[in-house]
Amino acid sequence: MTSTVPNAVQHTDAQPPITMFGPDFPYAYDDYLAHPAGIGQIPATEHGAEVAVIGGGLSGIIAAYELMKMGLKPVVYEADRIGGRLRTVGFDGCDPSLTAEMGAMRFPPSSTALQHYIDLVGLETKPFPNPLSPATPSTVVDLKGESHYARTIDDLPPVYREVMDAWNSCLEEGADFSDMNRAMRERDVPRIREIWAKLVEKLDDQTFYGFLCGSDAFASFRHREIFGQVGFGTGGWDTDFPNSILEILRVVYTEADDHHRGIVGGSQQLPLRLWDREPRKIVHWPLGTSLSSLHDGEPRTAVTRLDRTAGNRITVTDATGDIRTYRAAVFTGQSWLLLSKIACDDALFPIDHWTAMERTHYMESSKLFVPVDRPFWLDKDEATGRDTMSMTLTDRMTRGTYLLDDGPDKPAVICLSYTWCDDSLKWLPLSPNERMDVMLKSLGEIYPGVDIRKHVIGNPVTVSWENEPYFMGAFKANLPGHYRYQRRLFTHFMQDRLPADKRGLFLAGDDISWTAGWAEGAVQTALNAVWGVMAQFGGETDPTNPGPGDVFDEIAPVELPEG
Repeated sequence: MTSTVPNAVQHTDAQPPITMFGPDFPYAYDDYLAHPAGIGQIPATEHGAEVAVIGGGLSGIIAAYELMKMGLKPVVYEADRIGGRLRTVGFDGCDPSLTAEMGAMRFPPSSTALQHYIDLVGLETKPFPNPLSPATPSTVVDLKGESHYARTIDDLPPVYREVMDAWNSCLEEGADFSDMNRAMRERDVPRIREIWAKLVEKLDDQTFYGFLCGSDAFASFRHREIFGQVGFGTGGWDTDFPNSILEILRVVYTEADDHHRGIVGGSQQLPLRLWDREPRKIVHWPLGTSLSSLHDGEPRTAVTRLDRTAGNRITVTDATGDIRTYRAAVFTGQSWLLLSKIACDDALFPIDHWTAMERTHYMESSKLFVPVDRPFWLDKDEATGRDTMSMTLTDRMTRGTYLLDDGPDKPAVICLSYTWCDDSLKWLPLSPNERMDVMLKSLGEIYPGVDIRKHVIGNPVTVSWENEPYFMGAFKANLPGHYRYQRRLFTHFMQDRLPADKRGLFLAGDDISWTAGWAEGAVQTALNAVWGVMAQFGGETDPTNPGPGDVFDEIAPVELPEG
């Protein structure tokens, strides 16, 4: 549960940490961002040219920030609030420092491009209390009415160790885990591509559950059931069982499910600080310019229509009825918006790209948080010496319960439930207080002597991402056979491969990335789109710091036959 890495050890000089996020496009985005030459430039004749950036989530704000630094004028459109699924909220009537992460809340060290921006705006991180992690005082695993208290996996019954060993064996035998893990640590791009090309061809049509069932290590249904309900890393995996095994391999190869850290004060600070940040190195614009100052403090409102108009321009209509035309635009919202809430001209994309967007599969997700007077769960039970309450994994309705505090004498927060897919849909018809009542009842059955309700000091806050009008789901998750669709979307920034009348509108965002559900994917696709816009305006990168489009032919994702 502490790691998906077989025989995991602490990182040393001999075993460097994973710093490359994903095998499909093994490009060193962190090196690209850190290079003193910068990530590219455009001709001076193009300075000040407007570029529409549709969506003010992390991907959109990073794209706008980098385009502004190049001397272009990003025009950001946002339907709701800056941050997207980096959404941090407070509790009415409570201390403002008490917050809940409704979307992204934990980030792996392998998210190195994301970390670049976290460091840039001066944010701090701290270990996130996942099940059985060193940051978690204790964990309770409650399955079929039987509870087990643990500080490490060795405190659990032997069957849990058997399940972890089965998972490690399954990865080794079916997915060359150690070989790929080593190649990614060493950034051995040829080896990464060699291993991954074979696996993509072999496993594109395989579900996660089918992959498990095909392994002798998981011959036991009981082992598969425990693995689905409890998992190893962040919790149960069963909501991912229908998805492509390639999606899961991307996560475990990059250790994206391990060693998580949270952003102190909330993840939404990152896009908000970038919005206000005045870059020290900026072209064309005077020092002191920020995205906020270019927009008089607020982004433009929701986009309601997109058209391709004369001169191969992108014409944007917003909710106020304002119509503006651009030579280039970056779309960072979830792709289903282009099929529903935004009226779109069919000429915006080639038909194969429309098909890929239509086939995109999103997972549902819900959370509910309550503020409490203090971290009472650290109180010791006089009879057992155990913590009063623990991080909890269960097959009951709550599934995952997380305990979040900033010290023993301060108010704290409980994430009473974090669920996905069918488990999320079960909560959808219920109000926040109805959800809380059901959750407290379930937890009361696990902790019969603990009165959680008496510690609650404010109203619950909740989200069901499938019910959010500008999201309609939590994150993309490819189904078997979707690799080709994802490749079309990810590679869309390479527009010299598109017909001339299909260029100028660039896709970016989490669901365009290969490893959706992780903020790193939003960052990387934003940088891809920035490279594409730069090329559209006749710009180029420094020869000493080639961008993702410059090296595309060397590291392009595997291309499966379409026939």
